[in-house]
Amino acid sequence: MPFTDVHPVLMIIAGPAGTGKTTLAARIVAEVPGVEKVITVTTRPARPDEVDGKDYHFFTEGKFDRSLAHGEFLEWARVHGRFRYGTLRRSVHEKLAAGINLVMNVDVQGVRSINEVAKSDPMIRSALVTVFVKPPSMEELRNRLIGRGHDDEEEIARRLKSAEDEMRSIDIFDEVIVSGSRKEDFARVLAIWEAAARRESSQAS
Repeated sequence: MPFTDVHPVLMIIAGPAGTGKTTLAARIVAEVPGVEKVITVTTRPARPDEVDGKDYHFFTEGKFDRSLAHGEFLEWARVHGRFRYGTLRRSVHEKLAAGINLVMNVDVQGVRSINEVAKSDPMIRSALVTVFVKPPSMEELRNRLIGRGHDDEEEIARRLKSAEDEMRSIDIFDEVIVSGSRKEDFARVLAIWEAAARRESSQAS
């Protein structure tokens, strides 16, 4: 089916660690019919509960390098100076061409890269809507990171510094929501999704 006949949505949800962006994307997939998650690539090892091809595509550093050299990535980044993450072009293009709605999480650098690609890629440009989830305050974000119990003080400090850097780039996003409760955040993201879907539907009609 040619791309001009279909107008799916590609929603990207970004924001600092602890704002619930991953949970929001998962709820969109679970609760909105016809939406799939974009499976991204990482060079970090799989955790015990993670499945290759479902949670991530787990690449070795060598395979990541080869894909990068062949221009296969829509965007990629090295996170916290350690592992690399990226989005394969085919993971997005093939689904959009088939009329499948997509949601994904990337960092601010990734959104900047995808925005740049969209300037010369009509398929991405027509589908794209970007959302930044902003913490209500840095103190609340710190409390959330502590409450997750995943990170030591050094990692929390690194994530808070990253959050400050990310919030300087909110002007590159289509929409910004200030995080409240999980229920409130999902209602806001869902409203943005529905508005984007209506926009695409009107273009198709």
